[in-house]
Amino acid sequence: MNKILVSTDKIKKNYYSKDKKLRVLDDVSVDIKTGDLVALVGPSGSGKSSLLHILGLIEKPTSGKIKLFGEDLNKLSNKEKDIIKQKKISIIFQNNNLLEDFTALENILMPLIIRGENIKISQTKANKFLKLVKLDMRSSHFPSELSGGEQQRVAIARSLVAETDLILADEPTGNLDYRTSNDIFSYFIKLKKMKKTIIFATHNRELANKADYKLSISQGIIKRVNAKT
Repeated sequence: MNKILVSTDKIKKNYYSKDKKLRVLDDVSVDIKTGDLVALVGPSGSGKSSLLHILGLIEKPTSGKIKLFGEDLNKLSNKEKDIIKQKKISIIFQNNNLLEDFTALENILMPLIIRGENIKISQTKANKFLKLVKLDMRSSHFPSELSGGEQQRVAIARSLVAETDLILADEPTGNLDYRTSNDIFSYFIKLKKMKKTIIFATHNRELANKADYKLSISQGIIKRVNAKT
């Protein structure tokens, strides 16, 4: 039986503009197990990105409790949370967040360099994942020399190379064509088979229906929905 990898208890997230309060997440409580492939769905502005950023330790919730990998984040120091973020979580951003002055290979290497891993071993890993996403012939190209789909595949490879247990993806196929979207989703299936946990925000109904289940967010409230509905 798979253990709980991600657990949130009554998470709230508010944003403030002048004197106005915007509540994006309201008492969000979910449990996600190791190996789950989860689609996060809901209208634009519903809080999908906010939830991913909270789970990725980019933002803090306004209130509530989060457990990641069995650790209560409220009890951890910033340094301990940084270690979790570096070693156990990968994030695929909608806009890729590739470094323009670095090649495809160098972008993929970056998470391993940050973790202080051996350069030669890291290069071997990076080349392996470049080949996995069918970009091994583009390793020396800069992001500006790659198509949108190729850039996104570099971002996917950068996420895979870190070999983390939790992968968070924010609209990873939002700007891609049908074939590339399905190719990228096939990587998620491979990750699931490796017992990785993937949570991806999407407006793509077809891809959402291929997940194990959907988490639907509307007006700050989240509910679990069978993937085929």
